[in-house]
Amino acid sequence: MAQTSKDMIPIDLALQGGGAHGAFTWGVLDRLLQEERLPIEGISGTSAGAMNAAILACGLATGDREKARGLLREFWRLVADAARFSPFQRGPVDRLLGNWTLDNTPAYLWLDLTARLISPYTLGGAAGNPLRDILCDLIDFDCLASGPVKLFINATNVETGRGRVFRREEVSADVLLASACLPTLYQAVEIDGVPYWDGGFSGNPSMTPLVRECDSNDTILIQINPVERPGIPRQAREIASRVNEISFNAPLLKELRMMAILRGVVDPGSEEARLWREMRMHRISSEFMVTLSHSSKLNAEWPFLTELFERGRSAAEAFLDAHGEDLGRRSSFDFDALTRED
Repeated sequence: MAQTSKDMIPIDLALQGGGAHGAFTWGVLDRLLQEERLPIEGISGTSAGAMNAAILACGLATGDREKARGLLREFWRLVADAARFSPFQRGPVDRLLGNWTLDNTPAYLWLDLTARLISPYTLGGAAGNPLRDILCDLIDFDCLASGPVKLFINATNVETGRGRVFRREEVSADVLLASACLPTLYQAVEIDGVPYWDGGFSGNPSMTPLVRECDSNDTILIQINPVERPGIPRQAREIASRVNEISFNAPLLKELRMMAILRGVVDPGSEEARLWREMRMHRISSEFMVTLSHSSKLNAEWPFLTELFERGRSAAEAFLDAHGEDLGRRSSFDFDALTRED
């Protein structure tokens, strides 16, 4: 039977981390939630992607799609409110020019220097994270644990360097904070006596649980960390920023390359290989993210978050216009590009 626009096509979502840039993902999710034909089966998220994933799953567990949309907006509004008196504010010149960067902000320059020289254990970096109160106020973790959406939150074991994926029944505020724990800013988050850092070091996000534990064959990656950035970074800050992008994209690219290779195998040879081969991948991204500085990930001004939100909605709209009919049929992601030599 030919597919119609009313056919239900279950999807999975893979949400990258990236601090305030996660508001772009909020915009994408807001638009996708308006598509009733795309029920969400599973979500894998890391760092800011983990926050978006948990808020979205909670909304779907305690209400409907409109509830989820409202909860996501409330989360990002509270993030902006909490940052209102933060020292990380744009300077007058950048405000006048409409730049979102914090590169010229004294507080960011101080943080950038001290993060390279002083341990968060010296500065007490674990105390007073305002996100904890926001997450505890918004998320009903008991309801989340029994909700309809399969949730996978990635964090990195500090001692082994391996990623751990927490399922929905294991997710707590500590798990979400662990997934977003940058080691130069915060002390490791301990869960059951095990210290964890940001999940981006081991999976940003992890694709494996979506392949192994979900029935949907369509996964939409919402990518906020640029894979390609033209030019050679020459300043120390630019180099550190690019190193961060490369290292946080590397685990994801490795998994996608494995999928690309398996798609070319005539006989997959095992159930595991077949699952990877049959996954249909799609990606929503924006060239706008390439124009943003690394420091803007700490910019939680409401006008910036809403700018990213609108960019995310527009990117999702463009994806649906260009590839909406590919869902349920074929991958719209260029796997062949991943297997070609540079």
